[in-house]
Amino acid sequence: MIFKETKLKGAFSIEIEKREDERGFFARAWCKKEFEDYGLTSHLVQANIAFSRKKGTLRGMHYQAPPYEEAKLVRCIKGVVFDVIIDLRPDSPTYTEWFGLQLTLDNYKMLYVPEGFAHGYQTLANNTEVLYQVSQFYSPESERGVRWDDPAFAIEWPEPNDLVISEKDKNWPDYL
Repeated sequence: MIFKETKLKGAFSIEIEKREDERGFFARAWCKKEFEDYGLTSHLVQANIAFSRKKGTLRGMHYQAPPYEEAKLVRCIKGVVFDVIIDLRPDSPTYTEWFGLQLTLDNYKMLYVPEGFAHGYQTLANNTEVLYQVSQFYSPESERGVRWDDPAFAIEWPEPNDLVISEKDKNWPDYL
């Protein structure tokens, strides 16, 4: 796997390394040792799939509060998403900064989201599926979020009009 640290310390774009021949290719999508070599959380406890019927669906921005903070490894397995993370670690030099990356079935990229980050995405195609692995079990009492359009972050969403978004995600409070 090819790890490329984003502008947000501890968050990585990860690309698979294809070993190709006449049959197609083989590649690792997960390796505990490689994650540990980069100092990343390598303990994953759950894998989730989110399916969105319509282009423009926005899910986020979600995180879990301590002691149930979670790291995520996110990959689009059908369709296209603009995946976004926000650094919510108060002691971080990139505190409140965001990073976005397009994930598709064809580009084989993944996004590693460290603990202490909010995460969300917008679908850029109908019938999109996202697979993500997490390091912590879901804890409803620890669920938190920030609004997708909070001016404190000024996220530049690719399709800001005609959004499909849940009432809960529309109503997260301002962060600051």
